[in-house]
Amino acid sequence: MNATPDIVAAAQERSGGCLCGKIRFTVKGEAVYPHLCSCPHCKKLGGGPMMWWAGFAPENVTWTGESEQIWFETFKGEAKRSFCPDCGSRLAAIDNGVPELGIVVTALDDTSGADLVPVNQSFRDDAVHWLPQDTQKKSPVG
Repeated sequence: MNATPDIVAAAQERSGGCLCGKIRFTVKGEAVYPHLCSCPHCKKLGGGPMMWWAGFAPENVTWTGESEQIWFETFKGEAKRSFCPDCGSRLAAIDNGVPELGIVVTALDDTSGADLVPVNQSFRDDAVHWLPQDTQKKSPVG
């Protein structure tokens, strides 16, 4: 008997963590709304022209390790982001009105999953002009 794609996706588990390894996590299931973000905030947080995000159901994310991430409010009453207090790696996001926990895809140990390919790019108007933009979908924001 072959497993259906839904069963395979639900059983999928990935690991990840910060650069120093003091914070580790696992996520289960298929990524939701993988996307790039070029907002000024993500550019400063990520130290590059964009950040790469994917959502996972909060109950499918397990945090482990010897240190705890620090959460800070990035947009008052709207969004929180987390990072490792030891190495500074960016890890996750909570956005009001979004049921999934945002995970920085580059914090995953393996970023090759087909479900991690970005389907959108937010804040295209804030993107650097010299880098081709993800053109799969027009962003509703920017």
